[in-house]
This record gives sequence, structure tokens and C-alpha cells, in this order.
Amino acid sequence: MSISLNLRAEISGKKCYFYADPCAEAVLIQPLGEEETETLPSQLSYIKSRTDIPFVFMGFVCEDWNQALSPWKAPPVFGKAGFGNGAAETLAWIEKKLIPYADSVFPESVGKKRIIGGYSLAGLFSLWAAYESHAFTCAAGVSPSVWFPGWLEYIQPRDICVSAVYLSLGDAENKTRNAVMRTVKENIETQYSCLCRQLSKKSCMLEWNQGGHFNEPEIRTAKGFVRLLNIMR
Repeated sequence: MSISLNLRAEISGKKCYFYADPCAEAVLIQPLGEEETETLPSQLSYIKSRTDIPFVFMGFVCEDWNQALSPWKAPPVFGKAGFGNGAAETLAWIEKKLIPYADSVFPESVGKKRIIGGYSLAGLFSLWAAYESHAFTCAAGVSPSVWFPGWLEYIQPRDICVSAVYLSLGDAENKTRNAVMRTVKENIETQYSCLCRQLSKKSCMLEWNQGGHFNEPEIRTAKGFVRLLNIMR
């Protein structure tokens, strides 16, 4: 199946990509790295081949990844680049710019259930947004950066605002020399346990994939969206 994006647009300085089915029943929202735009057609094709639920897709590029998607400042974990605190600004942009724009262009998206999801730091952002905002119905944290300093301290006293969460991780992602990133397996299990205390068993999912962090990110992300779409009915 070949998927073509319906629209490319720039909204308040962010490059955005849209796909819309007729009579959509759900909206998918995804923060993207520039390289992920090249695999969007295959990601959307995977979703379409595994669910019959029509949807609107909204993807936006985060050029300064570490700034736009980090909930608070943190020192470098790998390389020299540290993390900013731009997540609140990005979430406000989604709520005040992206969603209204899409609703005006794709009326079928108005009032529909919204799933926010992303890969790596975008997966962490999607989970954080689900704690901070009632704008979303479900969230997918795909290979999320739950090793992020202070993350467990943030989630443990909080209830998440969405009704369903999908988590996934590669079974080799914790096999690294980096002491901070080695915590990812333990941390995602803690994240899952916290969510299971709040959500039903059906609505809280943790899936293990083969391989490390860079194995088929677009397919892993698509799997998360599919699982959440398919439990909505």
C-alpha cells in the first residue's frame, strides 16, 4: 500500500506533515526528527495495513530536538549537548496552533480522540504531555527516553490524564556502557507499574521489541499507534 501525505505546511516556524482519511475517527500526533520525515509513508502504510480505523495524522519537525522535547534542563548524557526545557512551549504550540490549524483544514478531525506518540525523546515528550494535558485520549511512548534524569521522581506522585498508554522498548537498549542509559529497562518497568495502578490491564501496554534503540523506529512507532487505535472501539 502506497501512502501519500495530503499536505505539508509551516505553522509558526515548524514544518508540519498531514495525512487524512475520509470520515476519520481518530487523530494521531507525532513529534518528528528531520530524518523521520523520509520514513513517514512506510510508517503510515504499516498503520493502514493493520487497522480499519480511519484517522488524521499530524506530524511536526523539532529542529532543536533536545530543547523542544525536554521537560526540564538536564546535563549531557551522551556527547556534549545538554537538554533544555522547551517541552511546555511545544505542548502549548500543539494545543494552540497545530490542533486548531488541522481542525480548520481537516474538519473530520474536530472533536475526535487524539493519540500523541513518538520515538526516543519524542516518546518521553508524549508521555510527559499525557501527564500535563487533557488534550489527548491516549499516548504512545515508543523506546522512550525514560532514563531522563528526574523522570521517575516526576511520574511517581502523578496520575496520567489519558485513558490508555502504549510503551515499548528494544530488548537490547539497556546493553550500553552509558551508566544513565543503562537504566532504561528498569525505568520503563517502573513506568509500566505506575501506569498499571491507574489504568486497566487492557489500557496499559508494554511491548518488547528485538534489538537496540535504532532498529526500525518507524515500524515500532506504527505498532504503538495501531495498538491504541484498535483498543478505541
